[in-house]
Formats: sequence, C-alpha cells, structure tokens
Amino acid sequence: MINPAPINVHINVFEGPMDLLLHLIKKDNLDVCDVNIAEITKQYLDYLNVMKELNLEVAGEFLVMASTLMQIKAKTLLPSQAPTTEDEGPNPAKELIAKLVEYQKYKEASKFLEQKHEALKDQFYRSAPIFDNGEKVINLQMFDLLAAVKRAFDRLDERKRVEMLKIEEFPIESKMEKVISLLSHREWILLDDIFVGETKKRGIITCFMAVLELMKIKKLLARQDERGGDIRIYLNPENKDKDFKTLMHGEAA
Repeated sequence: MINPAPINVHINVFEGPMDLLLHLIKKDNLDVCDVNIAEITKQYLDYLNVMKELNLEVAGEFLVMASTLMQIKAKTLLPSQAPTTEDEGPNPAKELIAKLVEYQKYKEASKFLEQKHEALKDQFYRSAPIFDNGEKVINLQMFDLLAAVKRAFDRLDERKRVEMLKIEEFPIESKMEKVISLLSHREWILLDDIFVGETKKRGIITCFMAVLELMKIKKLLARQDERGGDIRIYLNPENKDKDFKTLMHGEAA
C-alpha cells in the first residue's frame, strides 16, 4: 500500500521547550516548584508526538529537553542504593526547576512590559470585532493551538486508531469551506468545534492547516481572553464578504 504524502505545516514563530513546560504546568494549575517530573514528562512527549503528526520541524532543543526529562524520570524510578547527600553531585531535577523558576520570572516581566505597551500606545484598529465586558485580546500561544489538535486526536475512536490507514484525500479547500460554513450564521466558534466530526488524524491535520491558511490570508481572526483559555475563531470583518479563493489568488499574485 502506498503511503499518503506527508502534510507540511509551516509556522514562523514557535516557542521553545521551556515555554512548553511552563504551558503544561500552568494548564494543570501547578506550582513550578511542585512539578511531578514523571507526569510532566508524559505530557511533554505527547506534545512532541502531536508536532510529529503535524510534520512540524522539531528543533534539537526540544529533543534535548525530552532526553533530560526522561533521564530525571528514570532516576526517580530507580531504587536508591544508599542515602545521598547534596555533595554527591548535581541534581538534574532541582537544576531544571531552578531554570524554570528563573525563566518564568523573565516571562512575567516580559508580559508586564507588553501590557504596559498595549495600555499606553495610541493605536486604533478599524473594523475589528467588538469585545464586550472588557475582554482582553492577547497573542495566541502556539502550544494552545496544538492543545486543540491533541484534544481532537484524543477523541478519535480507539478502534479507528489501530485500523489500517486507507489512502484518502483531504483537500485543504474543502476544509476551508467547512470552517467558513460553520461561521456563516455565527459570530464566532471555538477552535475545537472545527475538528468535530473528523474521524481521521489526517482530516484533523488538514482542518488545522485550513485554519492557519485562512488566518494567513486574513479571512479569519483568532482571539483568546487569557493564557490557556479557549480560542475563538471569527470572520475578519474586513474580508467577510470576500471569497477565500479570491484572497488566496490575490496573495499569490
């Protein structure tokens, strides 16, 4: 049987392994200093598998972190042969947690400066969606987008996961039409809603690509109220009445 051609997803901005670890910790409302290395290692590797499924280019630093986590996990699972002391050598787990604490401080400082910039700058957006009740608009984190894909993968029927893959075509144009159709009578939809009804990983991946492509040509806008919160998808008011094929042709030109 001929394997279907791989789907490539190209993303310009991508956070590093420390961002992924902080994302996983905050997702479970944990304190950095109380991290369960075994559990965080499993979740980290799950995300790497999602990146692999999406054919994302995983930088070497992600693999180095995976190796470090697995080494720490293995060390915690092995029975101790003798009492240890602080003088016996470096403690990888403590070193990692210390780095996470330090990295988190820089991230929080960066976030504070970003909020100050947003509050003080004199810039106005024409025809942007209106957010009531003081809703915040923040930059999306790539790991939140990947989390939606992972949830869609997890919802797939277990029986279908182990079935022999058939060669099926999932044209990105049809998935783009699906997304636009879902928004035809609604102000916004959740990113997770786009994957509803998909029974194959390749279909989920193509839906994800369709959303990225529609955002790229400015047919869609994505918004998030808080870090780790639900991602909502809107039609861009400026291009609401324009056909996405026309927008794609215009960009290509």
